Parts: sequence; structure tokens; C-alpha cells
Amino acid sequence: MVARVKTVAFQGIEAVPVDVQVMIQPGQTVMNIVGLPDKAVAESRERVRAALHASGLSIPPKRVTVNLAPADLPKEGSHYDLPIALGLMAALGAIPSDMLEDYVVVGELSLDGTLAAIAGALPAAIGANALGRGLICPAQCGAEAAWAGEDMNIIAPASLIALANHFRGTQVLSRPQAAIRQSAANLPDLAEIKGQETAKRALEIAAAGGHNMAMVGPPGSGKSMLAARLPGILPKLTSRELLEVSMITSIAGQLGEGRLCDQRPFRAPHHSASMAAMVGGGIRARPGEVSLAHNGVLFLDELPEFSPQVLDSLRQPLETGEIAIARANHHVTYPSRFQLIAAMNPCRCGMAGEPGYTCRRGPRCQADYQARISGPLLDRIDMRIEVPAVSAADLIAPSAAEPSETVAARVAAARLRQAERFSGSHVSTNATAPNSLIEAVAAPDAAGTQLLRDAAEVKRFSARAYHRILKVARTIADLDGADAVGRIHVAEAIAYRVAGERLAAAA
Repeated sequence: MVARVKTVAFQGIEAVPVDVQVMIQPGQTVMNIVGLPDKAVAESRERVRAALHASGLSIPPKRVTVNLAPADLPKEGSHYDLPIALGLMAALGAIPSDMLEDYVVVGELSLDGTLAAIAGALPAAIGANALGRGLICPAQCGAEAAWAGEDMNIIAPASLIALANHFRGTQVLSRPQAAIRQSAANLPDLAEIKGQETAKRALEIAAAGGHNMAMVGPPGSGKSMLAARLPGILPKLTSRELLEVSMITSIAGQLGEGRLCDQRPFRAPHHSASMAAMVGGGIRARPGEVSLAHNGVLFLDELPEFSPQVLDSLRQPLETGEIAIARANHHVTYPSRFQLIAAMNPCRCGMAGEPGYTCRRGPRCQADYQARISGPLLDRIDMRIEVPAVSAADLIAPSAAEPSETVAARVAAARLRQAERFSGSHVSTNATAPNSLIEAVAAPDAAGTQLLRDAAEVKRFSARAYHRILKVARTIADLDGADAVGRIHVAEAIAYRVAGERLAAAA
């Protein structure tokens, strides 16, 4: 007799059905696992054997064959332990095989028979729900899996014995409840930053429209402080965005305690990050920083210190909102629509252009340092601002800066206007709107059109730069509560585009 248990394999954030077939037959005492298993799956035979023995059930001295179908699909991870163990138990008659027909099973076994948490429980639950089945997963993953559907049947046992008792009817396992992690209440506040009013205004515009922004200034001017306060003014994740972000985090194994968080991701990788760490990859083609920042912020401090190849790898996700990872045994696509916030010094010594300072290398120091950033990448950054050093007067004088709560209210109002404007489409912010749509909703008045035409001819804007100026102008108008884009909105958007003219010229 062949016992069958349904489980899944992960390709990106998608769960592909896998059929676990277990057969016990006369022959040499051995357990073989076939179907392109990786090392973790091949080692499951020892974990399953020990867990069954600890649970009071021994494998008979016969030949056990476990087939993972389809056989040409690579199987990776430790979540195959539990379906293999349940298949063995069903083949031995320890549990009724028909009780497993309505479930997808995932879980890692410890040697004592307890179940350990796995990565990807949420995508597995969503895949099981799409198949019209329930899910059996470890207890630590129950709260995470419960988000797949309110009516979905989910069993989350702590051990193999508890699951067997549940099927026998001697122990009833209640359905886990979906849980959400409370957002941090002590986020850095904008009111703590003295001076830098222009930079704060630019940060508000970037948050309202989801625009990419680069900050250039000397050390200690507050660039990193400004970026750290961006999460405090961004709106919470919507239900759809929360599910997308949580699926990526679950695949990466970084969803703590199975609780989802509605705060937008803020990723700040070190400038020594490799290509695989940034865009994803490795042996199992795991998501990288650009995917973990999906629907959130990717902050790159000391931008020119990153490898030029790593920086240029951001061009595709910035344009398309997804990243395709192609390897010899993998070809997966992860969503990666993030907001890029970059900070950098004007030169290697960091003080170029400051009053009373002369670099020993002269203009070449600034040109060589900024040339590490390619022109095509700079062209995808909507706003470029200079963040000058804060004066002693700003530091000493009492400040009455706006708190993040006040700014966040204006950002939320602007985002609401965008949501109403783009309702019925996949677009959520001005920054993600296609060019044909932004030309219709951000068409400036006659004075604004003339100003944009004159600026485009003088500065020789690319087609991408032209449309990104329109997007920023539309966001500024949304913050002002204006229905139409006027000359003043276009002028401010152009100012943010040409503020980094020296940076673009160096690149």
C-alpha cells in the first residue's frame, strides 16, 4: 500500500504542491528518499526515525521508499520531515490515512518528536487554501498560518504525539488565532532634528509620494537622522501590502513568533553587502534586501562605498518593482517595490564645498568619489537634495519643529488622495504610476507647462527625468490639497531634481 501526504515546495513566494508517497515493502532494512531531495531533505530520514521512536512507534525492518513527486522539481528545506513521518504512520496503520487527505502538511521534527518552526508557513497556508485544503504546521507557526483565511482548517500541534492523539480523538487541538505584533511606539521623531527645514520638507514629499531620494552633505549634517525618521511618517501597511510583506519575511525565516507587523519595512544594509545579499540568491535563492524592503524603505548610507555592480543591480527592481534571480537550479521572481533613500558625502574627505575648507586633491576628489555612482542609477532617483552642516545658531536656539505625528497626518491625507485617484488599479502612489497615467493626472497648467519645457531644454532632462518631475509635482499638489498641478508645484519639483546637478555631472 502507498500512503500519500500533500505538502509544498517553495519557488519564490509561491507554494508548489508536492505529493509525498510512502511505501513499505519486504527487503533490506533501509529508507530511501527520492525525488531530487537536497541535503536537509535527505537527512530527514534520521530525524523521522528518531522522532517516531521517541513517540513509541518503530519502523519495521523492511524497505521504506519515500518519493517526492513531481520527481524533477528540486526539494529543499526541513519542512518535509512531518509529511514523511505522517506518511510512514499512515502506511503502518498508526493513523487513518483518509484523515490526511484534506490537509497540506509542513513541519520540522526534533529527535524527541516535538515540532520546530519552519520558514514559509504563511505561503504554505495560502497555497493550501488555494487548493481547498487545511494545513498542519508546528505550533510556533500557527498564528502566522491563521492569516491565510478565517474559515481555513488549521492544526498546529506541538509534537507528533499531540497530532496523533488529535486524529484518534483523545486530544482536541484548537485552531490558532491570527496575531499581529504591535508597532514600535518609540520611533525617532522629526522634532528632535534642529534646522534642516528644506531637508524635512523633501522627506515629507518623498514619504507622501513614495519617491526615491538622495541626500548629499558633509559628515554630521543629519542625513542618517533624517532617514531614520522616515518610518515614523509613513502610513501603515494596507491589508494587501501586509500579506505581501509577510510572505517574503516568512520565506526568509524572519517572521518572529509568527506575528505579523503592519509597520513598513526599513532595511539599512551595510555598504559591504554582496550582490547575493542585496538582490537575493545563494544556494536556495533566498530573498535579498531589495525584496525584504518591499512596500517599505531601502536606506543605503555611504552610497558610493557600495560596490558599483551592487548599485547597478538596483536598476531593474527600481524600474519594474520585482527582481528575477536566475541560477543553475533556480529561476525565481520576488516582488521588490521599495522606496530608495540614499545618503552620501560630497567627496572622500566629506567636506568638499564647505566654507573655509579646501581639499588637498582639489575638485578631483569630489569627481572621483561621486563617479562611483552610475548615471542610469542617478536618473532613477526622483529627488536629490543637499544637506548642509547645521549651524551653531540652530543647535543653540530653542526649536519649535513639527513632530512626526503632525507630518504623518499630512502624508496620510496625500496618500488618501492618491488612493482615490488610482482606485481600481494596481497603482498605490504617484511614484509607481505608469507614464501614460501620470501624464493625464499630473498635467500642469499653462504656466507650469512652459516652465517645465524651458527647464527640460536647458537642463536636457531625459524622458525618465521628465516624467519623474511630473510625479513629484503631483505629490506636492496633493500635499497642498490642490486638484491641478500649478507652476509653483512644478518649480519645486524641478528644484529637487537639479539640486544635485554637480552629482549628476560627476557621474
